[in-house]
Amino acid sequence: MSKEDFKLLPQHKKIQMLYSEGTFVVGIRYYRHKVNLYLLEDEYIEVFYNHKLDRIDKIDFLDHQHTRMKFYLDQIQLSV
Repeated sequence: MSKEDFKLLPQHKKIQMLYSEGTFVVGIRYYRHKVNLYLLEDEYIEVFYNHKLDRIDKIDFLDHQHTRMKFYLDQIQLSV
């Protein structure tokens, strides 16, 4: 599935696909979110869970240029 096709899916379908076909890599805390990183095919995808509101706020592809990368790289080795 292409990035564009994945982005067009409704949130519940993205979640279903990540949990059934993706591989959980690591979870980090980032401000008010717990961010779970998944590997789906050859793409890393972040799931932003807001535990205060008990909801997923965002599901998006990993931005390798974001400062959040430091939190991942402190814990694991990512193939970029």
